[in-house]
Amino acid sequence: MSDKILIRGLEVGAIIGIHDWEKQKKQPLFFDFKLYFDCQKAAQSDDIKDALDYFEVCEKVTEFVANSHFELIEALAESVCQLVFNNFKCHKIKLTVLKPEAIADAESVGISITRKSK
Repeated sequence: MSDKILIRGLEVGAIIGIHDWEKQKKQPLFFDFKLYFDCQKAAQSDDIKDALDYFEVCEKVTEFVANSHFELIEALAESVCQLVFNNFKCHKIKLTVLKPEAIADAESVGISITRKSK
């Protein structure tokens, strides 16, 4: 099944990084998701109960990230994928996390991972 929900550019402030200055203030992170699931039932019923509610995904991810403290963007990305799998019906996630304030001379740095539910 190749149905997917796309969420692009979800901005969340987070305490993340290994340097002391990164641990002092929140910095913006940008999340892009591809959430794979079977949307046939939702398409036929036109009922949000049968869909993957992207509003709820954004709320849960924002709350989690805003209240977390990670040193590595890799650990944050992995934890966000697990959060989504634990709360929503999707079988695969492609997640990109961008950290624009990490390197002064770069637009942003980031990570892109793909995970499948167990």
